[in-house]
Amino acid sequence: MPELAPLLVSALILGLLGGGHCLGMCGGLMGALTLAIPPEQRGRRLQLLLAYNLGRILSYALAGLLLGLAGWVVAGSQAEVIMRTLAALLLIAMGLYLAGWWSGLTRIEALGRGLWRHIQPLTRRFMPVTSIPKAVVLGSLWGWLPCGLVYSTLLWASSQGNAVNSALLMLAFGLGTWPVLLATGLAAERITALLRKRGVRMAGGLLVILFGIWTLPGPHQHWLMGH
Repeated sequence: MPELAPLLVSALILGLLGGGHCLGMCGGLMGALTLAIPPEQRGRRLQLLLAYNLGRILSYALAGLLLGLAGWVVAGSQAEVIMRTLAALLLIAMGLYLAGWWSGLTRIEALGRGLWRHIQPLTRRFMPVTSIPKAVVLGSLWGWLPCGLVYSTLLWASSQGNAVNSALLMLAFGLGTWPVLLATGLAAERITALLRKRGVRMAGGLLVILFGIWTLPGPHQHWLMGH
């Protein structure tokens, strides 16, 4: 667990720094889900919004577990090196995106549109949202919305070679996305404004790029560990 702790913190930071992308990607959907709450349930609005996001984060953890199994199967083989290299390159791309230097990461989202076309019609069965279980299920479906940021983090998490660890990393990533999507009022404005500051985004992007370079298989890892 001590070895996993830095990775969990990294996943949390990835989610937090990617909050601006989450706002652009999911902000409209979040508004639509809020409107799906009947007037008589508006008093439970915060509970239902929490339930939406709980379902979303649980779907991230499930995806991490499933893809983590694939990472576990190929652990110790050449396929693991390829997966880790691809994960590192995607992390670097994510860092470039967060810093505002390159937005090519968003093109990866096209890979999941086919799956989303099959999932999206299911969301209508749970609207209007009249209970916490309905909100959780709807949120879990929302978690499969195509997102380059999620895909990049998912591949990185799955390259750890341990399905449970992959699920925990995706859980931490999901928790990191909560502040922007959940906070309301003045606190939300302050958090969003902070995350959108160019200096913060550039610093965060550089950290993710360095983490991507660290993830790349090679002798530099042994050199860095020695120092």
